[in-house]
Amino acid sequence: MREQVEVKFTRIHDDAQAPTHGSTLAAGWDLRTIEETVILKSISSKVKTGLKVAIPAGYEGQIRARSSLGAKGLILPNAPGTIDADYRGELMVLMTWIGDGDSFTIPKGERVAQLVISPIPNVSFIEVSESELTDTERGDGGFGSTGRF
Repeated sequence: MREQVEVKFTRIHDDAQAPTHGSTLAAGWDLRTIEETVILKSISSKVKTGLKVAIPAGYEGQIRARSSLGAKGLILPNAPGTIDADYRGELMVLMTWIGDGDSFTIPKGERVAQLVISPIPNVSFIEVSESELTDTERGDGGFGSTGRF
């Protein structure tokens, strides 16, 4: 049984639509744009949803790309974008066009991203000496050190 989390939202635009699930077990809630938006090549643009949310303390909202738009070349350059529990502004989706052509037009009402609500643990950072950090097989290997792409 999954935990029930209540996220309050309000519409700040007449054309705003409530977040919706694409399927019963979908992890994310689809967000739709309130206006036609032209995304120019290689320029990040804010796409308006007309929604504000109140994410409960101890949780965050993650704005993630919809795979169908990403496959066309419309990406979220900061994916996933983080919505903190104390943010009360409009949800906007930062998008960049990297596909063919000079621009991509998103029609009004299009599903542009997904909102995933995730728990955030209560974390404490404890400063220690370098010798107190445990060794791992990877060690200090950085970019590409695991032999994968």
